[in-house]
Amino acid sequence: MLRERQNTAFSFILDEHMFKRCTGGPEITRELIDQILELGSLRNVEIQLLPLSRGVHAGLNGPMMLLETPQNQWYGYIEGQETGQLISDPKTISVLQMRYAKLRSQALTPEDSASLLKQLRGAL
Repeated sequence: MLRERQNTAFSFILDEHMFKRCTGGPEITRELIDQILELGSLRNVEIQLLPLSRGVHAGLNGPMMLLETPQNQWYGYIEGQETGQLISDPKTISVLQMRYAKLRSQALTPEDSASLLKQLRGAL
């Protein structure tokens, strides 16, 4: 979808921790980093890393997704280990958008994120 919808902007904030965990071993983690770097080079994709050094951050309540439709309607999706929830309430969406904005300010720039990913890859 990221390659097919070149006029749609995609923005991701990833926790550095997911790369340090090394799930699947070093080779799998290298492949993951390579794929993230490749996707981040697409003009419609922005990837930011949230470094471990930030400590407490606005995303500690778990993953969230925000989506704007072509009709400018916003939706959110949050999930936990045994549950997921689609959100359409404008007040709740506003809270999620504020959290996402805070996360973006706490995360590294896309350029610094790519640099950190390359450092992490080299350390494997």
